Amino acid sequence: MDLHLKEKTVLVTGASKGLGKAIALEFAREGSHVFISSRTEASLQETVEEIKKESGNNHVQYVVCDMKDKAQIKQLAEQVGKQSNRIDVLVNNAGGPPAGGFMDMDEEDWYHAFEQNLLSVVRMTKEVIPYMKEQAEGRIVNITSSSIKQSIDQLILSNTMRPGVLGLTKSLAQEFAANNILVNTVGPGMIATDRTIELNQAWAKEKGVETEELIQEATAKIPMKRYGQPDEFAKMVVFLASGANTYITGQGLVVDGALVKAL
Repeated sequence: MDLHLKEKTVLVTGASKGLGKAIALEFAREGSHVFISSRTEASLQETVEEIKKESGNNHVQYVVCDMKDKAQIKQLAEQVGKQSNRIDVLVNNAGGPPAGGFMDMDEEDWYHAFEQNLLSVVRMTKEVIPYMKEQAEGRIVNITSSSIKQSIDQLILSNTMRPGVLGLTKSLAQEFAANNILVNTVGPGMIATDRTIELNQAWAKEKGVETEELIQEATAKIPMKRYGQPDEFAKMVVFLASGANTYITGQGLVVDGALVKAL
């Protein structure tokens, strides 16, 4: 299948590691011109070189950007637009909020999660929509969590902010469908990333068990009996963001090995 991504300009935020990095690598393999961002320049430099080496695609660049900073988000979009004169694909991704229950969180935690995981999507999308409207096409994929379908214990911040992104996705899809701008959300289940390791360690500490024991228990609950790999998740994102997707928009999908039981 031709994904029609060769030489398309793709921006992936929060892409110095984890799912963002895996997504950027898949786009690079498809021959896209890929821009990645995160807060740490050293990590971005290392990731760019890794992606170039693994994909054989030298059209990979980085821009430092803190997704909680409105001015930096604006500068990010302007820099990509200036270099490429277009933005074909936006993948909104940012690090997940800390684990914990309702009483564990103070107002600062709520504001931090709001800015990083919901408002950043609003701000970044607002910057790229004018490019996509002018092009009369575009693809936006928002990376969230399986909490868009089913709440997760001890992830109160994610359970609140991620469904907000899904609501935004549905509204954007309806508003910009006539411009051929397709907007979707994809939530990972148990995918083997640093974020998953951090959550497992936090949950194991809370339960007073070894992390490996908790991982075994979690794996047993997944019908496929294994954690997903970042590239398996990335392939779904790349398809939704590609020219091969011409009619899927406004959807919230999970890549979870059938873990989520909610309809």
